[in-house]
Amino acid sequence: MKKVPSDLAIAQGATMKPIIEVAKEIGIPEEYLELYGKYKAKVSLEILKKIGGNKNAKYIDVTAITPTPLGEGKTVTTIGLSMGLNRIGKKTIVDIRQPSLGPVFGIKGGAAGGGYSQVVPMEDFNLHLTGDVHAVGLAHNLCAAFLDNSLLKGNKLNIDIEKIYWRRVVDVSDRALRNIKIGLGGQQDGVPRDSGFDITVASEVMAILALTTDLPDLRKRLGRMIVAMSKDGKSVTAEDLKVAGAMTVLMRDAIKPTLMQTLENTPCLVHAGPFANIAHGNSSIIADKIATKLAEYVVTESGFGADCGAEKFFNIKCRYSGLKPDAVVMVCSVRALKMHSGKFTVVAGKPLDEGLLKENLDAVAEGCSNLEKHIENMRLFGIPVVVAINRFTNDTDKELEVIKKKAQKAGAEDAVVSDVWAEGSKGGEELAKAVVKAAEKPSNFQFLYPLDISIKKKIEIIATKVYGAKDVSYAPLAEEKIKSFESLGFSNLPLCMAKTHLSLSHDPKLKGRPTGYTLPIRDIRASVGAGFLYPLCGDMRTMPGLPSVPAGTKIDIDKDGKVLGLF
Repeated sequence: MKKVPSDLAIAQGATMKPIIEVAKEIGIPEEYLELYGKYKAKVSLEILKKIGGNKNAKYIDVTAITPTPLGEGKTVTTIGLSMGLNRIGKKTIVDIRQPSLGPVFGIKGGAAGGGYSQVVPMEDFNLHLTGDVHAVGLAHNLCAAFLDNSLLKGNKLNIDIEKIYWRRVVDVSDRALRNIKIGLGGQQDGVPRDSGFDITVASEVMAILALTTDLPDLRKRLGRMIVAMSKDGKSVTAEDLKVAGAMTVLMRDAIKPTLMQTLENTPCLVHAGPFANIAHGNSSIIADKIATKLAEYVVTESGFGADCGAEKFFNIKCRYSGLKPDAVVMVCSVRALKMHSGKFTVVAGKPLDEGLLKENLDAVAEGCSNLEKHIENMRLFGIPVVVAINRFTNDTDKELEVIKKKAQKAGAEDAVVSDVWAEGSKGGEELAKAVVKAAEKPSNFQFLYPLDISIKKKIEIIATKVYGAKDVSYAPLAEEKIKSFESLGFSNLPLCMAKTHLSLSHDPKLKGRPTGYTLPIRDIRASVGAGFLYPLCGDMRTMPGLPSVPAGTKIDIDKDGKVLGLF
């Protein structure tokens, strides 16, 4: 395999087209663009009126096996596949999320893809972009300020101080803010109480941005958000605080997706950034609705493993968008499957175990149990699956062949080696052809569960059918919340399970295909504005922490102001 320069070096050497030209090639006139410099632009939602009658594109979701802490190259594959489809003559748009600055400066670094399959300008993509995440954070924190002001100014809404659910947010990984005391200092400084911070992408406002369809819908959803309970057991909403209108005003530009391009000038719509282990982990419905009316193929991505982002893509996002996927791409890697054998561990920030870099056919075969389960899960939704084996330098042909055979035996339409990191679209040509073939098959897409069953029944279907659990246990708090939500009329909402992304189970130490365990539900919360309930499985953090050596320590500028160290 050829030597590949750093991601940043490749991105900074890219030959980009003016974004006006990229837009024109997919049928977006300049009048629908709001330019942010030469290479990125917001797309006005008015374009939907112009293109609404167009035929829908083939709709492809890229997901993955249970990843290592280093990831499996899902975004690289998403971008490379879109370029590969264009290479074989399919007019394609790729839709992805905007990254959080938490991981960018923490463990993962940049999130624009990698190697020769990236979105550019890479620095813009990773650092602020057009400010959407900041708008989400400001809107969220405005609501928090209104809530605490309401408490101080006589508490006319009769808010129960022990049942305030709305915390504050900031888009950095700052564990010291997870649990704090606010309102200290005196009578004019607020009502003292326990609170804390979540990372901005865990905000319900971010989840709403990804699931809304237009500005009036955004306004309604923001108004429905439950921020607390009153002392007499009634929900207190952002509408009750009279802050939903102001929040909508702050979000009026963030609701528009941002148009960018890949290294090979494939159009890319970047919009929203909810985490997949905490929220639903998918880019916006708005971006997908625009893209599916402009292209022949739309490639989008679901966060983390298929048990997290893809399950929520089907049961939540597709339910609200009305769009039906035509195929799923399941990304895996040799090193991750070796890890799932239980013989090796992968720790972020530490050198890889030498055993992961040497041929071990038995470890690969044993670890394929994880891949097999994810393929089975996707087939529950009636969607054809293509496995993309993201090739790394030390992979051997024999190891790749083991994966191909295991995948096809488990029901995948095909299993293809992907070299998009090293070769760009050329390395994704075979994958693109396999995806086209799979997407041309009739889709029998179906949801995993109906909405008119109980909350517990929905949890148990996901736990047993997707995660492989034997049964489910509920903490007293979860039992109390379920009864409360059923009495409030929320039992007909879909579920957004919050659990670790490092295992099919709730326990990150359980690799491969765990079975026979009990899934613990310790709490369940309501995101009524976004339109789902989210049970918390095991110990879940909504504010990450920084590692011993954060990725941000390597990020700087040179004497000419050029960004350095961003992957």
